[in-house]
Amino acid sequence: MLTDLKVKVGPQFYRYHVGAIEFVPDVLKEFSAKNILVVHGQISFEKAKPYLSFLDASEYHFHFLQYTGECSYYGAERIVDYVEEQQIDFIIGVGGGKLTDLVGYAAHRLDTNFGVIPTLASNCAPWTPLSVMYKETGESEGKTEHFLRQAAFLITDPELVVDAPVEYFVAGLADTLAKWYESDAILQQDHLRCEPFLQVATYTTVLCKEAILNDSAKAISDMKARLATEEFIHLSEIVFAVAGLVGGLGDKYARNAIAHAMHDGMSKYLPASHNYLHGEKVAYGIFYQLAVEEKWEQIEALLPFYRELNLPMSLQQMELFPTDEAVIDQIVEFVDSKEKVHLLPIPITKNLLKESMFNLEKYISTH
Repeated sequence: MLTDLKVKVGPQFYRYHVGAIEFVPDVLKEFSAKNILVVHGQISFEKAKPYLSFLDASEYHFHFLQYTGECSYYGAERIVDYVEEQQIDFIIGVGGGKLTDLVGYAAHRLDTNFGVIPTLASNCAPWTPLSVMYKETGESEGKTEHFLRQAAFLITDPELVVDAPVEYFVAGLADTLAKWYESDAILQQDHLRCEPFLQVATYTTVLCKEAILNDSAKAISDMKARLATEEFIHLSEIVFAVAGLVGGLGDKYARNAIAHAMHDGMSKYLPASHNYLHGEKVAYGIFYQLAVEEKWEQIEALLPFYRELNLPMSLQQMELFPTDEAVIDQIVEFVDSKEKVHLLPIPITKNLLKESMFNLEKYISTH
């Protein structure tokens, strides 16, 4: 029996279909919301406005605050100050992953109810009870966890989500693919295999993996044509909702491991990595974790998929491989410091982590 498993399945209310956003007022009524702050981006908010008819409702008083573009402690304090000054009783976040992370953390700080309307499918941030934090310069600052505070609703419309940059969706597919590759070895350990919630988390990772490997090409093609087809709707839903369910059910045993630890290390010690999206760095991280585990046959199997989606496979390919070995040591030290890395059923050492970086570069250069 596990005594450290924290299950937080997901938002209290979820809808994703054409016209779904029309149901937002029903949820606002349920939470007796009247004085509402809408936190938003810039371009995405302009695209979202035609779907936000509830903003014209006379029974609410809406305030608007544009975020800085980063999920930062500074940005959260801006929201906290505004909510306290204006006596806001509900927050709505309209935008991408960093914005929904920011709103979730600020609402946790304030003990205030919130809902999210994602405008793209780039990661599972709208679903999860944690926030990946960055400095305003883009440097990683770790994460916050708020398991006792999660969204009152996650509601959006595929016709809005399909009208987003395709590269964010591709990165989201890579980020979601990591759910299986990071958690499988952990969840298959004998002392975890019979835990009911972890079993459901396992099934969900398999669903994510199989759908992405089978349907990504069609979904991406449809998105480029701005067609919210069944394949696009299903995969986008997997990216921002079902993927979040994996960690919601499996907690630390199914959230992430080496692939995401490498993402965070890159974000912290390789400033040029800020030119890459979260999911693109995680895509490299998947290969890196498989190199650490010496699962070269799985890398081999993924190569055609990576090439089809133009996902990064090595630091040299990304033009990010450090010329200073001290930087490599910093990244290795950082990855090794993460508890989630050591949940894997293999002896993780700094030497192994460092050698694996070089081994992966050599492998990719010859394939």
